[in-house]
Formats: sequence, C-alpha cells, structure tokens
Amino acid sequence: MSTGTDRHATAGGGANVSEREAREVAEQARESEWRRPSFAKNLYLGRFDLGLIHPHPVPTPDAEAAGESFLVRLEEYARTMDGARIERESLIPDEYLAELARLGAFGMKIPVEYGGLGLSLLHYGRALMLLGSVHPSLGALLSAHQSIGVPEPVKVFGTEAQKRQFLPRCAGGAVSAFLLTEPDVGSDPARLGTTAVPTDDGAAYLLNGTKLWTTNGVIAELAVIMAKVPPHNGGPGGITAFVVEADSAGITVENRNAFMGLRGIENGLTRFDNVRVPAENRLGKEGQGLKIALTTLNTGRLSIPALCAASGKWSLKIAREWSGARVQWGRPIGKHEAVSQKLAFIAATAFALEAVFELSASMADVGARDIRIEAALAKLWSSEMACRIADELVQLRGGRGYETAASLAARGERAVPAEQQLRDLRINRIFEGSSEIMRLLIAREAVDAHLAAAGELASADADLAAKAKAAMGASGFYARWLPGLFAGEGMNPTAYRDFGELAGHLRFVERSSRKLARHTFAGMGRWQARLEHHQVFLGRIVDIGAELFAMAACCSRAQLLLSQQPERGKAAYELADTFCLQSRERVRTLFADLWRNSDASDKRLADRVLGGNYAWLESGVLDPSEGTGPWIAEPADGSPAKEDLHRRYR
Repeated sequence: MSTGTDRHATAGGGANVSEREAREVAEQARESEWRRPSFAKNLYLGRFDLGLIHPHPVPTPDAEAAGESFLVRLEEYARTMDGARIERESLIPDEYLAELARLGAFGMKIPVEYGGLGLSLLHYGRALMLLGSVHPSLGALLSAHQSIGVPEPVKVFGTEAQKRQFLPRCAGGAVSAFLLTEPDVGSDPARLGTTAVPTDDGAAYLLNGTKLWTTNGVIAELAVIMAKVPPHNGGPGGITAFVVEADSAGITVENRNAFMGLRGIENGLTRFDNVRVPAENRLGKEGQGLKIALTTLNTGRLSIPALCAASGKWSLKIAREWSGARVQWGRPIGKHEAVSQKLAFIAATAFALEAVFELSASMADVGARDIRIEAALAKLWSSEMACRIADELVQLRGGRGYETAASLAARGERAVPAEQQLRDLRINRIFEGSSEIMRLLIAREAVDAHLAAAGELASADADLAAKAKAAMGASGFYARWLPGLFAGEGMNPTAYRDFGELAGHLRFVERSSRKLARHTFAGMGRWQARLEHHQVFLGRIVDIGAELFAMAACCSRAQLLLSQQPERGKAAYELADTFCLQSRERVRTLFADLWRNSDASDKRLADRVLGGNYAWLESGVLDPSEGTGPWIAEPADGSPAKEDLHRRYR
C-alpha cells in the first residue's frame, strides 16, 4: 500500500484519457433518474405543462418574514459600503467581511440548527442581488462560499458529525472555497491530476496536485477539494470530495490571480504537497466526488441568475435616467427611436431576468419539482442576456459608457461604472460551466428520453443486429409520443385566457414546444449516434427552450404581481408582453437556423485553420505573448518555491 510519497505521479497524467473514457466518467456522475416532474424537461419533449409553474410558487409566511427582515438589515449596512473602494484597491476590506459575518451573511443558506439563518433560495438570491449591486466581487465571494463551497455539499452529503463540525464555522464567517479546476483540466474531470492516496493505516489521505482559479482560495479557511483516489484494497477509488483545512501543512497559495473584471475577487492558484487529510473529512464515499459536485451545482448555479438580474435592474435605472437627461437635436435621446429600442430591450429583459431567477429559486424552495434543467437554463440564458444589456448600456452612454467611473468623477460628472459592469459580467458566461458546456449538458438532459428509447441506435459502437433490435423497441416509444406533437392547446384560440393579453404568448410557447420536439426528433433520426457531434444544432435546440422558459416565467410572474400588487399589474403585463414579442423573434430565427446555416462549411474551415492552411493570414502583426511562457504551465515538483499568499481576514 502506497503512503503517497510518489507525490505527483498522475499530475498531468490524465492527458491520455480517451474521449469515450471521459464521457463515461461524466455519464456515471450524472443523475439519470427523474423522480419529480420537470417543467423544462417536458418543454423539450413537446409537453407544455403550465401547472408545474403556475400558480407561481411563493414562500411561506414565516420564510417571507425571516427573509425580508434580514434584507432590511443587510441593505442598511450595504448602503455604507463603498464599491468604488473595492474596485480601486482590488480587495474587499476586512471590515466589510467582518460585518457581513456579524449580520449572518456567511450562513444565509445554512440551517438554523447549525448556526445559520436558514433563508430560502429566493431570499438568498435577493441578498446576492443587493450586495452584487455594491460590487460584484461581494456576490462572487458569498455565492462561491455558500453555493458551491463547503456549506452546500456538507449540508447535503455530510454526516451529522461533519455538519456539526463545519457548518457553524462557515456560518460564523469562515470563508470556504470549492477546488475542482486544474491548469490542464476544465470541464473534463476524467483527466483530473490531483491525487489523494490513502495512508497504510487508512486514517488519512495524502493530497498532491495543483488547483487553478480557486475562488475564495486566497482567504479560505476551509475548502472542498476534488481529487482522484487510486483503487486500493480498502476502497474502489475514483474522484472523491474532501473538506480540507486551508492552513494545513503542505498547502501553498502560489498566486492571487487578476482578471479583466471582478477586481476584489480572492482567486488563486493553490498547490498541495503531501497534505494530510483525515479520513473523516471525506465527503460521501470514494468515487462520489463528481456526483457531489454536480448535485451541488444544480441549485448553486442560481446565484449567477440572481446577480445577472441585479445588473439588469441597475442598467435599466441608469438607462432611464441618462436617456431623459441627455439631449440631442432638441429632444432627450430616449425619444429617438434608435435609443428607445435599446430602452425597450433593457427594460423588458430586466423584467425577464428577475422572472427567470425568481421562478427557478421559488421552485427549488418548494422542492416538489426537479429543477436541474431550469437552473442550468437560468444560468445560461441570464449570463448571455445580461451581457447584451450591459453592452447596450455602454453604447447608449456613448463615450461616457467607455470611460471609467473614476475618470468621470475626476472631471466632475456622475461616476457611472458602465464599462466596469461590462467587464464584471463577462465571467458569468464562463463561471460554473461555460455557455458552450452548459448547452451540451442541457442538451444531454433534453434528449435523454430519445437516447433511452433509441438504445443501441444511438451508440456508435453497436453492430447492425443490435441496432435492428433497438429500432424495434424505439418504434413503440415514438408510436405513442409522436402523434401528440401535432395538436395541442396552442391551437385553441381560447386557451390560457386567464392570462388576458398574455394568453397568446403562452399559446406560442405551447406550439413552439411541440415544434421543438419535432425538430429534435428529426435531428435524432438524421444523425442518430452522430447527433452528439452536431453541437451547434443542439445548442440552438437548447437556446430555443431557454427562450420559451423565459417567456413562460414572465407570464407567470406578471400574473403573480397582478394578484399580489395590483397597482403594478398593468406595468408587469406590459413588460412581459414586450419581452415575449422580442423573444418570439429570437425563437423564429433559431428555428430557421436549425436547418439553414453554415455549420458544415464552418467545420471544414475550422479544420483547415487547425491544419495551418491559413497561417499566412496571421502575417503583418506582432504577438506580444510569444516567449512569455507555455500555454499551460507544468505542475512544479518538490517544496514550494513561491511565497504562500494565503491570508486570513479574521
């Protein structure tokens, strides 16, 4: 039995993992059963089940009272914080963190019995919106701590002893981090190089490797770390999750990373050199690490839609005020159609961003629905649309949009950080799964029923006999399923009439859901096992579903506001109506692009680019990055050569 002295034997060694092996690792970690109904999954299957999202779920009176009481206290303190200071110093002041800890902000999602506030996901997201509007680094720190850091996986997968050991500390202000990514490993965990080798006596594991982009890692007291345990006599091994004390011997934070945005984020590169982790700090069983990570992200991703909704609301405020104050050619610029179109897009999409977050979070709180796809769609769609809003705001502000807030203030104008918002938001299309990876993950879930029905038909390795047998089995599923895709409530002019002027949009969603399922089936029939390689096609399928989900969320939220706040009902209907009209056009374009596109030509050209056929096109410019280092740094061996940059704020 190895004692772990072969410290970096597998670091970078995952490079030889085959595509099939990588897919198998991801598939084994995926939760394949659907024990509860899912609105979004049904949407992709051509079943528009409005009853799953309407009436819009609402928090219990006790949850509402506790959440709103906390938000009042949090807002009072947030108004004293200086976001410009965080931006200027690229650091969240220690006193801010200390006061947030005192208020309980580090334990918003932690149950009361473990020292937390036990807030709903809805109010947790509203708190992130509030703090994110001060500076997004605050939202990033608290969401990384509670959405994917130690509290969530310990709460869901930890033993009672682990909960009592770690959760009160986290609630009290012990910052936590989540460490999965490595310099050469992103969304492909099969190639994980960090190892955790059991000691001979089985009392501990020796952790070795390097983790990159460890959000909160620079100031974390605790971290959830994913490492590969080799097969051994005492267990099966595999990717495993551990809770690790950040000040353990052998841990070195070698770099505090700097980015184009989120200045103030405590993100680093962390190295582990024979770090001893007690066996009782292992979360779940050996080999469950990736499943723990994916399950944690199912609801953890909802922090990004909340922060995106905050940016949309702030952008609307700035756009409205600036478009009324700035005069060109004798009229406020908001009265010119070229600008008014941008205003309409920002206002309608801001309403939709909040609707998508609130519906997803409320469904997660109720717990009667499976929101895997909803949370993923919310993250994907919100991160893309918030960036569009931010870009439109910069354009609307003109030269002032490109100018920094500090520069504006220096010459006596209002310090509007529009360019900062554009920089800060960009990471959300990469955080917690890039948009491209999210489309593939959602597509896998969306076509799950087809793959299950197709069986060996969808396998590239099956022989003709197996495919023939699978075709017989698939015919039964499609014989039942396909007829239902040609007629539905969307063709009934009186359907959904309780929604008044929004009823037509819901009928469009219902019709488009069935149309989407038919196109998915057509793609499955055309490409079968090769469908997974048509990622752009699948991406458009996913994007159509995302727009339909956003439209449904807007209609449901408009109805909720009409019942709860009648004075805002008409305005909510107007916002939802305009958003749905805009979204319809995007859906129509996406449907058209499914089959009329340049995908095949693009693929051929890309292959030639990779082959160097057009390298001559790159001449005439200089590359300042040449000679500065390798594309991916090799992990260092031996004792750390760099200063440990880990620090504690308390």
